[in-house]
Amino acid sequence: MKAASRLATIALALAATVAASIAPAEAAPKTEFKIAWSIYVGWMPWGWASDNGIVKKWADKYGIKIKVVQFNDYIESINQYTAGSFDGVTATNMDTLAIPSVGGVDTTAVIVGDYSNGNDALILKDQTKLADVKGQKINLVQFSVSHYLLDRALESAGLTEKDVSVVNTSDADMVAAWKTPQVTSVVTWNPIVQTIMADKSAHEVFDSSKIPGEIQDLMVVNTQTLKDNPALGKALVGIWYETLKIMESDTAEGKAARTAMATASGADLAGFEDQLKTTKLFSTPENAVAFTDGDLAPIMDKVRKFLFDHGLLGNGAASADVVGIQLADGRILGDKTKVKFRFDDTYMKLAAEGRL
Repeated sequence: MKAASRLATIALALAATVAASIAPAEAAPKTEFKIAWSIYVGWMPWGWASDNGIVKKWADKYGIKIKVVQFNDYIESINQYTAGSFDGVTATNMDTLAIPSVGGVDTTAVIVGDYSNGNDALILKDQTKLADVKGQKINLVQFSVSHYLLDRALESAGLTEKDVSVVNTSDADMVAAWKTPQVTSVVTWNPIVQTIMADKSAHEVFDSSKIPGEIQDLMVVNTQTLKDNPALGKALVGIWYETLKIMESDTAEGKAARTAMATASGADLAGFEDQLKTTKLFSTPENAVAFTDGDLAPIMDKVRKFLFDHGLLGNGAASADVVGIQLADGRILGDKTKVKFRFDDTYMKLAAEGRL
């Protein structure tokens, strides 16, 4: 993902807490909504849908207005949502938990759009085995999903972070860093992965396809706003699946949509389609519901424990249970009295049943 994407730092989590303290406790019923999104292969449909009238079509159907706003800074989009300036935002499962939920903003995932299935990778220079990572300095965006991927890669090799050194490196600087002789290992995401892998010295030794379902890309909204305004949930889901149907179609319209999305993301059509291949996109509501209704408990347990171990669940957090996470089947991980992150399949099911 591009430019400061998916980053969840301690400072940002604390900033989110402060922002949440001044945000309204409840969202009053209303008819105008703002949704924030940022550049990533799995979120490009939102900008295209806005530009091509699909957002307006579904908003009009439910008698509301939806403004879809692009952010070049992913984390800023989440901070603005957390502060109450937006009703929804595109975010990963990890960042949703680390920023708005930790900040006290009750947040619901209404669309589980995809999971990274190779878009994120650990790459070594002139070495071909995961075990070769031991003792290396690893350049990555600290506390991002790259850091999480490293943690999972090390675990699979019987190693821990004590066996390596993490070097915090901006995603904007990653390609340039790779070209220097002192950098021998990076963890990053597409399209940066594609660029680095074009170097003959680069060898991918672990990627997100090894941890399927763990790095999820979501559309999340304020829980109270959704409760007060179910039309928003219906419209967002309608927009999403109509757009995906067009984007994935083997038609001139589909190719034009993919080309436009590629250009908007800074890629060409071939590069964008390659990124789609390493993205497990839930093209239909039926597929999204099946995944959401599956056992997400082990996944979210890993995510929350990673955040706790790295001090990202807030000051004074005694355990990973400090924030409650409600799964689609009603089960709750963590504190049942402090549920701030919810997976809700209600609106995706309406789409699957043709009842939007």
